[in-house]
Formats: sequence, structure tokens, C-alpha cells
Amino acid sequence: MRCPRAVTIALFVIVPLLTGQAAAQPPPAPPGLPFAGLPTLPPPGDASGAILPGIQQWIDQVIPPPPIASAPQPVPMEETNEAPGPAALRQAVLPAPVGDPIFDLWPSNLADFAPGAVIEVRDITASAAPLVVVPIRQALLFKYRTTDAHDRPSYATATLVIPATASPVPGARPVVVNNLPIDALGRHCTPSYTLAHGLSSDSALTDFVPPTTHLAALRGYAVLIPDHEGPLMAYAEPYVAGHAVLDAVRAVRGWRADEFGESRFAITGYSGGAIATHGAVKLIESYAPELAPSLAGAALGGVPADYEILARSMNGNLASAVFMAAVFGIARERPEILARMNHLAQWVATSPMKDQCVSIFALPGVLLLPIDIAANIADPLRSTLAHDIYEVTRMAGLASATPLYIYNGEQEFWIPAEGARNLFREQCSLGVTAVYRSVFGEHVIAAGLGYPEAMVWLDERLRGIPAESEC
Repeated sequence: MRCPRAVTIALFVIVPLLTGQAAAQPPPAPPGLPFAGLPTLPPPGDASGAILPGIQQWIDQVIPPPPIASAPQPVPMEETNEAPGPAALRQAVLPAPVGDPIFDLWPSNLADFAPGAVIEVRDITASAAPLVVVPIRQALLFKYRTTDAHDRPSYATATLVIPATASPVPGARPVVVNNLPIDALGRHCTPSYTLAHGLSSDSALTDFVPPTTHLAALRGYAVLIPDHEGPLMAYAEPYVAGHAVLDAVRAVRGWRADEFGESRFAITGYSGGAIATHGAVKLIESYAPELAPSLAGAALGGVPADYEILARSMNGNLASAVFMAAVFGIARERPEILARMNHLAQWVATSPMKDQCVSIFALPGVLLLPIDIAANIADPLRSTLAHDIYEVTRMAGLASATPLYIYNGEQEFWIPAEGARNLFREQCSLGVTAVYRSVFGEHVIAAGLGYPEAMVWLDERLRGIPAESEC
């Protein structure tokens, strides 16, 4: 049973900082969890020159590190060249099990499966149909092999919704890949968990609004909903998300080849879902080139394509807690970030906060704290490590192998249009068929105003109408 929200907030604020009680013990290491080959965590750096002089040194002097038990090592220590402390911290920040093996269980023989191979399938029509509302023939939750940010075997889950209505086009039924803005750190926050277990206080409104799944099913399209953060809930990590999306398409095409082997697939995503869509389209050519003929196009809006821009727009304001959660999510796959967390951040990262959905972890944003409060180095967003993360997550120079429809709110202040416009210009320079739409409004207003035209564009691609470039 998960803690009620009030208890979770109390644990987050009171337990670590006032009582000094031990952090929750890390869950057992999943069999075969691949940590080999990751860089050795660098030693903590000099914190001089922080936004508040001396605050970072003061935090680590006043607040002790959380007492984290050494976790069983997934690989021999001589292979990782790591001390037990960093390895145990890495294990302790991973998401806790939710009690459902299809989400929790790490298969021991993942390397025996090809990317996109289906590992397990569960019929969830009974629980999903009332949430989809429109008539459906079947809803299937499946677990499949994918690849993490370091090209090692991993797994992901996704839900395939098959409508009761006939396909609107001759031949194989088209499929909308609906990359929802999961924006979460716990596995119970994923759309597939809600569809399999029913609505709860942790279910996201954005799983249903805008109603892409419902409208697509009503139109006669199948809908594929990937849980694109992967088993480590690596929120905002584009390689993990991109691999998970492409392997979900592979899984459906291979597993249901008689029905979807010749289908057109079109991808859509807004905000956090645009992170997954951005990652997927840029990885088609290198990771899943055989899918290119089947991918009709991708529409992405409110696009967080450049985290260096977000480091300026989301830090030290109401969005700062969401920004810090995204940095933490990336750290689950890129643990060199963990070595730059101070003791306060370690307490939070190993507390129940590590399993929360955005409705909870966004709340500390009211304190308007900069990310410096969680770091042990000065000016962390301008550090060498930060620039390395900006570079790798920007995925610069990689061309989409499918046409793009990009839109962004012109008055966006947290995810500025600069990033989306830069992405459009980059893709045009690489010869990609692309369209850009500047939409009135900030993030929420632009989501509503930009949605109809994006869906019309996507529908045309699924009906086989060629995309026209506006580069």
C-alpha cells in the first residue's frame, strides 16, 4: 500500500530533515540489472561560488548522508570499479516495486530476446474498456524487450487498444502511437498501470485529456500507448524513451503480424510525450531502420528538445521541482549525476518522493528553489557535467526518418518556443519533411489550440496522404 499524499509530504519534509531516521531500504537488485560499463562516479566537487555563498557546504555539514544499506552488486565490483557507497545509492534511488510482476519483474534472460520481442501479454479489456469509453474489441498489456540509454538489454510495457469499429482505410488497420506525458518517477503513475488496475488518485488527467486515445479508437485506428520511461522510470531521458517507443512498434508488428504487420504507424506526443517522440524519430535510422517505411509521420508539441534552454526557464521558479525531478529521472540512467547530489538531495532521492507522480513532486516548486540547493558543486547547470548532459540529450545532428509536424506556444515561458523552432530548423537542414506551427498561448493554452490541426495532419498521414514540407 502506498502512503497517502499527506503522509508522503510529511515524510519528504519532516523525516529526513528533522528526525534523522533512516531512509527506506532499497529494493533488492533486479536479477541481471545491467550496471556494467557505466562510468565511475566522480568525487564530489568544490561547492564554492554557489548562488547562496556557502549554502552547499553548510548543507553537507549540517545534514548527514542517509544511511543506505549496501545493496547486492548486480555485477562484480572489479567490473564497475565502484565503492559500495555509490553503488548502494544508485540502487536506493530506483523506483520501488508496485506489486505487479509485469511491471516489476526483471527477466533474467533479457539478452536472449531481440529488441521488440514480446515477453508477456495480459488481456486488460475489462479494466481498460470503461476508461476508453468508446467501444473497443480488446485492450492488451504487453511487456517487451527494449534497450536502455547505454545500449544494454532492458524491458518496457505498453498497452494496445483495438477498437470495435472497422478501419477507416482499406487494408491493415492504422495505429496511433500515443506518447502520453507520463512525467512521473513511480511505476504506478504510468498509463498502462491505470488501464490495468483502474483509476486512482495517481492517475494522470493527461492520460485522457486531450482524448487522443478515445478519438483515434472512435475513428477506427488502433492505439499503442508505450510506458516510455522504462523500468527505472527514467523521466526525461530521450534515448530510453525513444527505444521504448520504437520497440513497442516492433512488438506490435511482429506479435500481431497478421493484423498489424502491414499497418501504418503515426506517433504523437505533447510536453513529456514530446520527449519520447523526439527521441524516437531521431533514433529510427540508427536503431530501427526497418520501421521507417511503416512510420507515416510524427506530431510533437510543447517540445522540450533542448534541456540547456530549460535550465534557464525552469530553474528557481514554480517549475523548479519538475525540472529537478527530470534531472533525477535522467540520473537513474546516467548515474554520474548522482555524485553531484548533496546530502539533502540524497535524502529526498531515497525517500518516498522517488516514487511520486507529478501531482506530488511538483509541489515543492512553490518554494522557488534553484537546483543549486540539491548540488555539491558550484553553478551546477553550467558545469562540465551539465554541458555533457545537454549535449547527449539534445541528440543534435540526428535526422528524423519520418515527416514531422512541430508546434509550440509562442508565449511559452517554461518550455520556450526557441527549442521547437531550433528543432524545426535543424531537421529542415538535414533534409527532413517538416512543418512548424507557432501557436498562441503558454503551455496549457497552446496544447488545446494546437491540438486540432496536429491531429488533422496525423490523420492525413495514416490515410496515406503524403506530407508536404514547409522548410
